[in-house]
Parts: sequence; C-alpha cells; structure tokens
Amino acid sequence: MTRATLKGGVGKKTVLITGVSRGLGKALAVEVASRGHSVIGCSRSQDKLKSLQSQLSESEDDTKHLFLNVDVCSNTSVQELARVVMDKKGVPDIIVNNAGTINKNNRLWEVPEEEFNAVIDTNLKGIANMLRHFIPLMIDNKQGIIVNMSSGWGRSAAAQVAPYCASKWAVEGLSKSVAKELPTGMAIVALNPGVINTDMLASCFGSSSTLYQAPDSWAPKAADMILNLTMADNGSSLSV
Repeated sequence: MTRATLKGGVGKKTVLITGVSRGLGKALAVEVASRGHSVIGCSRSQDKLKSLQSQLSESEDDTKHLFLNVDVCSNTSVQELARVVMDKKGVPDIIVNNAGTINKNNRLWEVPEEEFNAVIDTNLKGIANMLRHFIPLMIDNKQGIIVNMSSGWGRSAAAQVAPYCASKWAVEGLSKSVAKELPTGMAIVALNPGVINTDMLASCFGSSSTLYQAPDSWAPKAADMILNLTMADNGSSLSV
C-alpha cells in the first residue's frame, strides 16, 4: 500500500504513543502527524516533549497534538494521563505502548536488582498500567486498537539480555490473553518492530547497530500497518 493510498483510505485518527521522546516513538509520532492524524504523546523527558511539540506545531494548529510528561511505570501517573486525555481529546482510536528500556549486556545473575526491576516495570507493568486505565474507556466507546511493542527477542532468546527477553515474552503472552477478554469492535496486538538503529540497539550491538535502518526509515512502514489494523487482527503477533 502506498502512502498516497493510505492518506486517502484512512480517516483521521487520534493516536496515543508512549515513549515519544526518542527512537521509534518519536519517529512514529512525526510520521503519524505528517499524515494529518492527531498525536497524543507522553514521555518522562519534559525537554524532549517540548522540542517535539514545537516541531509538530510549526505548520499545525497548536491544539491538534497533545504532549504530556508521564511515567508509565506509575499507575497514578497513567491514571492522570487518562483523565487529561479524556478531558482534552476524548478516547484515542489507537494506543501504541512503545515506552521501553533494556538492561546493559550482562549475565542474569550479574544484572543489578534495580536494573532488572526497571526493565520489568517499564516494559511490562507500564503496558499493564496503560491497559488498566484505557481499555475501559475504549469499551465504553465500543472501539479501539491497542499495539503493544514487542521484539524479535519476545519470540526468541539471546544471552546477556535475559531481563529484556523475559519482559517482551511477557508482552506477547499478555497481549494474547487480553485479546480473549476484549469485546467485539476492539483489538490488541503484539508488534515486533524489527531490528532498528536505536539507543537500545546500540546498547546491545555497539557500533554495529549503525548497519541497521534508522527509525525515520522504519516509521512509514510501521504507520501503514498500525493505522490499518482492525478488530480482525485481535490477538495477532505481527512484525513490521
């Protein structure tokens, strides 16, 4: 599907993306906004949020997009996010749970407790917090698409990144289980973005991460897929 076809074939949507301050989240936000859709973005980095807001508002109505400082690891922070989103934008059409982190390369027994906890709290509990507060709103609205960012390491395993692999395998299982709980009209999927040159990849691969495609090159293909998901995709494990 070409981008021209997509722009003509998909109605304007409101897309909420977590972790928009950098990497895949930022690239996807810019791409989705460029297609005329409304973006709600959140991150823990206020400065980077302001920069992205400024970038997307240069040729747009300042009220078209909404960027908020949120820590998805905190249930109360996500609860407040849901309140503000409902007050200012209404129920999102699509939620992309993109916020994530990875442990420094290490054998499991050498990964510090706080580092292990940070991976699980962000990659798994962060998604659970989002689902807890936004699924009821989508159910009331009788529609909604949820995309949980997974990984190739959510379907395979690798040494030195056991905490990350465990978190992404959990995302796959969580997504498939919740899919069985959703009513007709909704869908939740686990999406493997592929191998992209991000800060997290550089953490694992070092300088060889530059051999892989950049987030800006990935974003158009990802947007094509995400914007065209339907309830028929519920429970799927997909890859860009």
